[in-house]
Amino acid sequence: MNQKYNIYCDESCHLENDRIPVMVIGAIWCSLDKRQSIANTLREIKRRHGFSNRFEIKWTKVSPGGFKFYEEVVNYFFSEEDLHFRSLIVPDKTIINHPRFNQDHDTWYYK
Repeated sequence: MNQKYNIYCDESCHLENDRIPVMVIGAIWCSLDKRQSIANTLREIKRRHGFSNRFEIKWTKVSPGGFKFYEEVVNYFFSEEDLHFRSLIVPDKTIINHPRFNQDHDTWYYK
């Protein structure tokens, strides 16, 4: 099996001392041969809603004025069988026992 994938990762609140206990790491992936088609569809959704191709889709930018755009993106995501998602939610990163695993926060994060 020589299937190649594009994987897009992001995290939220990963810094050790940011005063936010919850952390999330997520990944979206698709096969390399579907990447261009998916990217084109997302660009078309952006265009229809008046956004630039360079507009970054992120939850902190959701607003009442952009609601229909984000709704279409979410609907596309869940209807596109070639897009996949996984996430890891750390409910309280302040209670991780780093010494037990001979690591610091950065080492744990990159694991």
